[in-house]
Amino acid sequence: MSPVELELRRAMKERILVIDGAMGTTIRGYGLSESDARGERFRDNRQDLLNNGDILSLTRPDVIEDIHRRFLEAGADIIETNTFGATSIAQSDLFVEDPREHGGRKDPEFFQKVIENPFLDQVVWDINHESARQCRKWADRVGNDTGRRRYVAGAIGPMTVSLTFMVDSNDPAFRPMLFDQAKAAYARQVEALIAGGVDILLIETIFDSLNAKAALVAAREVMEKQGIELPLMISAAMVNGRTLVSAQDLSAYLAAVRHAKPLAVGMNCSAGPAEMRPFLEEMAAKADCFVSCYPNAGLPNPLAPTGFDLLPPDMANFAADFARSGFVNIMGGCCGNTPEHIAAIAKAVERLAPRIVPELEPMMQLSGSMPYNLTKESNFLMIGERTNVSGSSVFAKFVKEDRLEEAVAVARQQVENGANVIDVCMDEGLIDGVSMMNRFLNLLQTEPDVTRVPVMVDSSNFSVIEAGLKCLQGKGIVNSISLKDGEEEFKERARTVMKYGAAVVVMAFDEHGQAADYEAKIRICERAYRILVDEVGFAPQDIIFDPNILTVGTGIPEHDNYAVDFIEATRWIKQNLPGAKVSGGVSNISFSFRGNNRVREAMHSAFLYHAIRAGMDMGIVNAGMLEVYNQIPPELLQKVEDLLLNRAPGATDALIEYTRENVGKGGKKAEVDLSWREAPVEKRLEYALLKGVTDFIEVDTAEALEKYGRPLKVIEGPLMDGMGIVGDLFGEGKMFLPQVVKSARVMKRSVAWLTPYMEAEKANQETPESAGVVVMATVRGDVHDIGKNIVGVVLGCNGFEVIDLGVMVPCEKILAKAREVNADIIGLSGLITPSLDEMVHVAKEMGKAGFTQPLLIGGATTSPAHTAIKIAPHYPNSVIHVLDASRSVPVVSALLSEDLKENYIRENEERHVRLRKEFAERNAAKNLISFATAKQRGLQIDWATADLPQPEFLGIREIEPSLEELVPFIDWSPFFHTWELRGRFPAIFEDKYVGEEAKKLYDESQKLLARIVAEKVFTARGVYGFFPANRVGEDIVLYTGEDREKVLTTFHCLRQQMQKSDAPNYSLADFIAPRESGRADYLGGFVVTAGHGVDEFARSFREQHDDYNGIMAQALADRLVEAFAEFLHKRVRQEWIYGLREEWTIDDLIRERYRGIRPAGGYPASPDHTEKTTLFDLLDATARTGVRLTEGMAMHPGASVSGLYFANEVSRYFAVGQINRDQVEDYARRKGMEVAEVERWLAPNLAH
Repeated sequence: MSPVELELRRAMKERILVIDGAMGTTIRGYGLSESDARGERFRDNRQDLLNNGDILSLTRPDVIEDIHRRFLEAGADIIETNTFGATSIAQSDLFVEDPREHGGRKDPEFFQKVIENPFLDQVVWDINHESARQCRKWADRVGNDTGRRRYVAGAIGPMTVSLTFMVDSNDPAFRPMLFDQAKAAYARQVEALIAGGVDILLIETIFDSLNAKAALVAAREVMEKQGIELPLMISAAMVNGRTLVSAQDLSAYLAAVRHAKPLAVGMNCSAGPAEMRPFLEEMAAKADCFVSCYPNAGLPNPLAPTGFDLLPPDMANFAADFARSGFVNIMGGCCGNTPEHIAAIAKAVERLAPRIVPELEPMMQLSGSMPYNLTKESNFLMIGERTNVSGSSVFAKFVKEDRLEEAVAVARQQVENGANVIDVCMDEGLIDGVSMMNRFLNLLQTEPDVTRVPVMVDSSNFSVIEAGLKCLQGKGIVNSISLKDGEEEFKERARTVMKYGAAVVVMAFDEHGQAADYEAKIRICERAYRILVDEVGFAPQDIIFDPNILTVGTGIPEHDNYAVDFIEATRWIKQNLPGAKVSGGVSNISFSFRGNNRVREAMHSAFLYHAIRAGMDMGIVNAGMLEVYNQIPPELLQKVEDLLLNRAPGATDALIEYTRENVGKGGKKAEVDLSWREAPVEKRLEYALLKGVTDFIEVDTAEALEKYGRPLKVIEGPLMDGMGIVGDLFGEGKMFLPQVVKSARVMKRSVAWLTPYMEAEKANQETPESAGVVVMATVRGDVHDIGKNIVGVVLGCNGFEVIDLGVMVPCEKILAKAREVNADIIGLSGLITPSLDEMVHVAKEMGKAGFTQPLLIGGATTSPAHTAIKIAPHYPNSVIHVLDASRSVPVVSALLSEDLKENYIRENEERHVRLRKEFAERNAAKNLISFATAKQRGLQIDWATADLPQPEFLGIREIEPSLEELVPFIDWSPFFHTWELRGRFPAIFEDKYVGEEAKKLYDESQKLLARIVAEKVFTARGVYGFFPANRVGEDIVLYTGEDREKVLTTFHCLRQQMQKSDAPNYSLADFIAPRESGRADYLGGFVVTAGHGVDEFARSFREQHDDYNGIMAQALADRLVEAFAEFLHKRVRQEWIYGLREEWTIDDLIRERYRGIRPAGGYPASPDHTEKTTLFDLLDATARTGVRLTEGMAMHPGASVSGLYFANEVSRYFAVGQINRDQVEDYARRKGMEVAEVERWLAPNLAH
């Protein structure tokens, strides 16, 4: 703890400190002009700066310093720097052109440019540094004059962009700014404030706690980097309903920020002290730190002297009330509070006792938009498991197919079924975990019934976990970390989790593997606990141990005590590790009975009954798949508990026999409450609007239309009535912004359904003279027209005659209709990429045919840049990109106005010129760095200390294992994918849609596999070797001997060129010691096959018209060769010494939890298929294995695998991704190939 924090703590125990008042209100009293704000430095700025009070620290420092002096002389102990909006994000509103003025939008790309803008960066630094210096000067001067220390708080405002709010109802997962961008902007502000001499960092007026988290992370990282410690103050702005503007409850907000260990939490701004009082009372009772309060001086009132209702005596009365009630340690004022107000407040509290900080019992406090406190009295916390792609094939299907609204419905159902926390996992090979985690969690923020509960971010990839934490405004849980990668990695990850303010699940897993028995469980958990509490400083109540619930009833005697071991380990943890919690994946216990939900439900309930009595706090369960313990039939309960508690020999067989005789297969389908569907249509529409439910809106709208007769009556009747209720509830603080936005989505969908009927009515009425004729069409080859239809309706409602030609409209038809009706404007729409080329074609044909009408371009795949660069040059007249329906009316109006047309067309052409110029100057490979830079940003390894094991032999060996040896290494999940049954083995057997068919397929595959093995139908053959190797430049050079003088061959590597903020640009060459390091390193290679005999065996089935077994044979061969690769890699790790102590299970091997990698040619880390020829030549693979390469570099037989072995402990898989021409040319030179030939093989990776 820093000296200044100790000093502040002592002071706040003795008296109530006073913080200053409103900078903006006080500035207005000086009557400054626009020229005062601009000064000489900003004289030519295109936007007005008078309302940018922060800039006055640079242009009128005399005024700002005078204000600081006045607040200090009024009695303020703490003065704030004039930096509320002094981040590049906030200042961009006044110094950067708004992209929305030109049909764009503010998005992460825009804000990245803002952060990297050197002009803005300098402005922001100067504002913060000078403001802090000015405060420091006057705080020290007045402090010395009065003999009382005064403190400077660096004011850090909330920014003008929310990380949580949905801003686009048509793309609810979109957020304009990324967490890391907010963090970067805050970090720059914090650096400048510290450099200027502040005593405190004050994060204030928080309306979104995710923004506050970004500021807290930034502050923590800057202070750690500089080796200093400043106290933090955190202050939120609340609205009616006891929540932040983001709809987060006060207690939930406190849980989300308390990890930062602030000196004080508090409230400021808001409606005024009267409205703030109940919040303040709650905060005073729940905060285990000091509490600050500086409210607005009531509501704005332009007739009042300060522009706000409350005068100094009024604020003094409220301050005295708050102090006498024991609510505050720091008191002051926000908007409307002048130095005179602060003087009155200081006098009112000077003799009143400060709040006494309560000693609260430590407990786990989680939160979403609502709090969840896990106390001794709490019931078992249920973690919903169905939003896990590994735990639910239905959820996985929705995610893979990008049907995320349906995926959110799965989360909603889990909460409705009683889940207190939802586990979100996106770990699946075909899913971009980071991106999908981000999108899905953003979507959850728009679902009020789901976002109220905390989220467990679940992934085996820590990058995905960190991405998830950057989306949570509440306090979530990380699942999981463990000691399997050693103590240092464990501590680093724990510190990261703590930095984001989450609780953490710690798996009972260490460097030697998973803890299976009681002794291993308690040994690992105790070790992890001591590291977390004693070394990392992790709060004990935020540690959740998962001592591994393992499957019983497998028929293996060693597994019989697994349930008992977990229960007893739980009991020991609760007795010996104070504060720690216990969790586990409950469904694991019953995997042996997959496919029989009735028995599994009974097992889950009985297991939980005993585990909870031993102290288990929470578990990952299907909240809809639990039987009530005392309702389990007595005989079934006895059989289940005999098995779980290992209290009867033959318990597994007894339960199986009971199951056969008494319990049918299958499970119960969770029921959704649809009782609201029985209400009259008006009430159903009202319910849909209030709850944001779109599932039945078209059906109900149709029924309402039938009842009311006219679409306008439906809109003006039940729909507007429902929206009126929404508005009332929002005004009363009983509905919040996210809910209102969802209600608007429901309204929009209903109106969209009614639109054709309104159009039909309009067609039957006498039409007034139109304001202009617009011909619109979705171009040839495209069937998407929703956006075009909306634009048509909007234009029609504004007096334009719209002729909609529909979809799939050929160019000639569009031009013919335009001539026929003498169209004033032609509009083209398209959604798919090929539509862009068709739009170019239409533009060319219009030019050839002598058209002069403006051409409008719209649709999701279009953009202002593409319009300017690819379409406009082919048409000599105006081509305008229209972003959405809201822009269509002003665009068309301007184009058809005699007064506005000329100026609008000129500005549009100027935009096009600018866009073309920017495109020409921009590197063709957007977001790619140069190859030279990529090399500089490669993975850095301390080769002097790196562990570089030597293989036990050098050279080549052949291997021919029996098929029996390979079968245990089979990964069955891809086998089911071959048959388009999606799910992870063995969990797929419990899937309610495909489980039964998957079990049948598996049983039949086992019969055929047994025959293949017994009859030795397939032959497994392989070759592998180890070779001295070093990195030379971007290549890996192999040598004939340890003297490393003669080159044997060279593998050529490709490097990532994507722009990264904090990660290396990987190349496989990075994992091999450079020659200049002087270290001896090695590379391995292999080619294996299980394909000899496969074609003949499969053909024998097909000749008997049995395609099923023919396909089955080939699928099994594929599984066997992959098993061969896993089997051989295990041997290689042992022969390379570093794998001698491995104790991995088969599942661990399949999940590649071991050290080292085996990348294959043609795959993401090594996308060049031609590198296979080097490997085959090196190993003489065709002669030794019978595997050959085709001219397309495929391996034959098909059931073959090849690749390289890397032993480096930091080696990892990655995707090279897009590469630029500079790397292609260098790669071609190194390989001795023509550039065109290299480009042919690397076409999918080319960015040019």
